[in-house]
Amino acid sequence: MDTLHVVERLPAEGSPELLFLLFHGAGAGPRDMDRVLQRLAAEYPRAALVSVAAPDAFDAIPGGGAGLQWFSVVGVDEQNRPTRVAAAMPRFVGAVRSLQRHYNIAWPTTALVGFSQGAIMALEAVQAEAALAGRVIAFSGRHASLPTHAPQDTTLHLLHGLDDPVVPHAPMVEAARRLVQLGADITADVLPGIGHDLHPALIDKAMEHLHTFLPKRVWREALSEAPVQNRVASSRELGPGGKQG
Repeated sequence: MDTLHVVERLPAEGSPELLFLLFHGAGAGPRDMDRVLQRLAAEYPRAALVSVAAPDAFDAIPGGGAGLQWFSVVGVDEQNRPTRVAAAMPRFVGAVRSLQRHYNIAWPTTALVGFSQGAIMALEAVQAEAALAGRVIAFSGRHASLPTHAPQDTTLHLLHGLDDPVVPHAPMVEAARRLVQLGADITADVLPGIGHDLHPALIDKAMEHLHTFLPKRVWREALSEAPVQNRVASSRELGPGGKQG
């Protein structure tokens, strides 16, 4: 698995059918995603759950401590954030592709689950790289810059606390609106009384979407496989006074 450092939980028996890749926030580590990992394990026993360590030492604290990061948050602002994310992106995408090969899981059955900086990287990764993941679950994150296109066949679930002082919810809402305009497959939830936290209420909402939100790709495949029946529409279907053609 190259030089990646991960915490993994695999099915009790047999090969995994799904792959959830978890990405922590800046200054944290893979164990900080345990709350989500445990919940996913209960909901998806046939999945490989892999919490991935960011590659660099956290530089916002002298000495770095035990924390890790994908990009530096020292002096980060609206102007330099996109450049920093872009510089870190090849390693991030490389990690995703490496893990997909390792577990023999294709991209449509891969989900990227990120918190804070991990969410930023996951959201920007599916902007930068086509056919990378079937879903992105982004907790307390944002795009580095407003999206320019809707990721094809990728469903996005954006979840945020209304009272988040670290990554305010407004950029997430703005990006969600843009993605809707671009035709993206997306849900966006902002819950009151929650700060910058992997709060149980946000995790509950994520699980709800995973279980109930049917991606457009699935609808399209189902419709393409449905048999076509040629028949004449009834007047009731056409409406009062309706005409065919």
